[in-house]
Amino acid sequence: MAVQLDPRQNHLLAALPMNEYQRLAPHLERVELVLGQSLVESGKVMQHVYFPTDAIVSLLCVMQDGDSTEIAVVGAEGIVGISLFMGGETTPSRAVVQSAGGAYRLRGPLLKDEFDRASTLQYLLLRYTQALITQMAQTAVCNRHHSLDQQLCRWLLLSLDRLPTNELVMTQELIANMLGVRREGVTESAGKLQKAGLISYHRGRISILDRPGLESRVCECYAVVKKEYDRLLSYRRPG
Repeated sequence: MAVQLDPRQNHLLAALPMNEYQRLAPHLERVELVLGQSLVESGKVMQHVYFPTDAIVSLLCVMQDGDSTEIAVVGAEGIVGISLFMGGETTPSRAVVQSAGGAYRLRGPLLKDEFDRASTLQYLLLRYTQALITQMAQTAVCNRHHSLDQQLCRWLLLSLDRLPTNELVMTQELIANMLGVRREGVTESAGKLQKAGLISYHRGRISILDRPGLESRVCECYAVVKKEYDRLLSYRRPG
């Protein structure tokens, strides 16, 4: 049975009144995002914004020596490309596909036109941006004050919240790049979680076996971020 494709699998698009959604719908282009694909490069003006449906995109800060650290993740709850409607046009961060899947892209000028109407989309995008800022701030605190074990649990839970399944396709090397730590540290932390029966890891596939167990080990940062997203993005799909 074929999977039904619908832009309103993205929560921001789903929350739009029908008349606003119908203005955008003819211009939404379905794209498949592949693992490792770069959607935004540091300092480059974006031509499109992306509304993920079942993909996850990582926002990364990249240093001059090439090292990088993830500052936020975006899934079906959000949009990639806030610099376009916030007026900055460019950003020093990169956006890289963390989990392959689908998205709908929209040309930047069309999004800005709709945003400038002071429409419902403007209201939703501003609330989403506030939630994203919270995630970025909490990630910075977490990376400074909490153990790698706790950071890995947070990362797994945030990713799980943005996927339709309990499985992630992700190598330990990529996770290490996301967290800005050594691969050996991720191997050790993932080994602890697997030994405890919380996850199963095999050939780049991570299956979550015990979500409550992960939640019992994670630091406060996950709950802070989730609570703020739930508070700011508690909209409902129109009937």
